[in-house]
Amino acid sequence: MTTSATRIDWIGRSCRLLQATAAEFRNTRPFEGLTIGTGIHLEPKTVALLMTLRAGGARLVCTGNLNSTQPATVEFLRAQGVTVFATQTTDPVAHHQSLEAVVAEKPDLLLDNGGDLFAIAAQHPYASLLGGTEETTSGRTRLLPMREQLNMPILVINDSPIKQFAENRHAVGQSLFESYMRFTNRSTNGKRVTVFGYGACGKGTASCFRNAFSQVSVVDIDPVTSLQAHLDGFVTPLRDQAIRSADVLITVTGHPDIVTARDLPLIKDGAILMNGGHFPNEIDVAAFHGHEDVVEISRYEADGIETLHLKDGRLIHILGGGHMANLAGPRPLGNSVESMDLGFTLQVRCLERVAQRAVGPESCVVPVPADIDAMVASAYLDLAR
Repeated sequence: MTTSATRIDWIGRSCRLLQATAAEFRNTRPFEGLTIGTGIHLEPKTVALLMTLRAGGARLVCTGNLNSTQPATVEFLRAQGVTVFATQTTDPVAHHQSLEAVVAEKPDLLLDNGGDLFAIAAQHPYASLLGGTEETTSGRTRLLPMREQLNMPILVINDSPIKQFAENRHAVGQSLFESYMRFTNRSTNGKRVTVFGYGACGKGTASCFRNAFSQVSVVDIDPVTSLQAHLDGFVTPLRDQAIRSADVLITVTGHPDIVTARDLPLIKDGAILMNGGHFPNEIDVAAFHGHEDVVEISRYEADGIETLHLKDGRLIHILGGGHMANLAGPRPLGNSVESMDLGFTLQVRCLERVAQRAVGPESCVVPVPADIDAMVASAYLDLAR
């Protein structure tokens, strides 16, 4: 007998650690009577995360992130009775309205990605909010100045060593390399690639492109980090030189305005720009569009590529509108299943800890507790043995 299956089915069955956790949660019900509000990329791997939370008794109220919401995922979740406020949009205003709709439901726990939900909750506080998790470095940077105002446990998944090496270093590098190939269908052999940022994501990105026979340069504002890149065998030129030489420029810093219109005179003819950071502001695409030297913009809509035509005849190509490239453009697959299985299991275990009231306000914007890291690592290794 042949049955029809979907990518959501494939991903769900591939997330073995989440499956095992969901089986446990059906008995322990750590989220019974609680509502969890989420603002994280709505794609098939997120379904596996959300179904694990629901197995633990949670009511779910969800939205996504800019330009990464996949309609099939929204349709599936709604069919499962999940409340979803999300559309596939690149409009920040429309996206913010979806975020506000989630917080208006007054969830007991928040699973945030970029600090959006907690920032709104800080402006409109309510007594039942216990705390929650933040996925990203970008979100941690945003929430740290708000710690006194938030005054609740918020565990930062990206500060887990597991998240750093399994997802950021290995999976982000792989998925950005795959995304470059998927967008462009162009070779990486011999290409001069400049990577901005040498954190875990930058390390993985630089390594993957070097392994694909590119000539890789690294730019980082921290001289100690730049020295590490140098000793790892990467070229570490000054910033302007790194831009002038690059066939491909990749931003993975977690900070805005890394490549801006001021850099336009430096960018070589035919260069490709892509972003791997969470927010679509590392490459200032709007400023490029409005620059007086840009006389025409060609859009390859089906491929997620736009080409800027400059007065002097140069062409500059931007992938995915400057959004996170591995979740933009045609067939956006994101990071590998195994890496997200690990990262999302960290999420559910941290939310379980907050739901148990086992952490207090002193744990506001802090890393994942070490015993949770050890628990998740041991569980993954047991399944792999």
